Amino acid sequence: MKPDIHLPFKNIQKYIPENQTVIQPSVHSHEGLEVPNIIMRYGKVKNPLKTRSKIINKMIFTIYHLWISYHRLKKNPEKAKVKIEEDQLKKLAGYAHNLGCYQIGFTKVPEKYIFKNKVICFPYAIVITKAMDKNKMKQAPMEAAGKEVWKTYADLGKIVNKLAHYMRKMGFNAQAGPALGGEVNYPLLAQKAGLGYIGQHGLLITEKYGPSIRIATVYTDIMNLPITDQDSEQHQWIREFCKKCGRCVQKCPGNAIFSTAKILEDQSEKHIDYTRCAVPFANYLGCSICIKECVFFNKGYQSIKERFLKKQE
Repeated sequence: MKPDIHLPFKNIQKYIPENQTVIQPSVHSHEGLEVPNIIMRYGKVKNPLKTRSKIINKMIFTIYHLWISYHRLKKNPEKAKVKIEEDQLKKLAGYAHNLGCYQIGFTKVPEKYIFKNKVICFPYAIVITKAMDKNKMKQAPMEAAGKEVWKTYADLGKIVNKLAHYMRKMGFNAQAGPALGGEVNYPLLAQKAGLGYIGQHGLLITEKYGPSIRIATVYTDIMNLPITDQDSEQHQWIREFCKKCGRCVQKCPGNAIFSTAKILEDQSEKHIDYTRCAVPFANYLGCSICIKECVFFNKGYQSIKERFLKKQE
């Protein structure tokens, strides 16, 4: 078996005060799967040096911002505020949008969403998304799309660290959660925050950009955030639409997407076989064909919704 890649700083408890409590995963939590390890174990890269050299700078920046997110945890204020004023929240949201965020949502983190080999410092999440360049993603699985995927990973790492720094200056606790290497299942968290709905391909589908986004978060203990505690009803029709569509299932080069999501023992859903997904992902810098072929990437959300719901009448 190929060796795992172990990041030396991935144990968050080395970077927080000894007396600080952390939020543990539940007994129903799943193992956190790290992209580098999946690729190393199951990907079959034809020319690894040539392939990875095209994105190595973005990979380095992505890992750097992940390291920063851990290292700066000790900079949280000793007596942090746990309530935010309305004008402060507006400034925070405005700052996030100015940094390039497409969406921002707020929710409490269910313990079952925390990966079983991870912990988080705070119970609430400020969930953000960043859109990827549509013209570049249309070229998937070519180099331009792969570079855009890794650029977005790197950008989000930088953004959440800036947001966390901004919050600490305001007197609040913050833990940055970059887009790659996170402690929590981001699509489920973003769905709970009302930012979209998970499609058949396991990706979050949003109104404006479909699945062509990446997700990151900032955890905090601010108690009066305008949190959303359940999946948004306005997006739930996507579930039935995806069952009838199946385009991503047909187009996946690795045959990795299940035509019907598998229901696990804890009643959660599994949408893809990551061991199969790893092969095209490794060879094409992130593949992204499921994004490119998704109906929600190519057509307007509202027009799809109206036509689908009309047929259901």
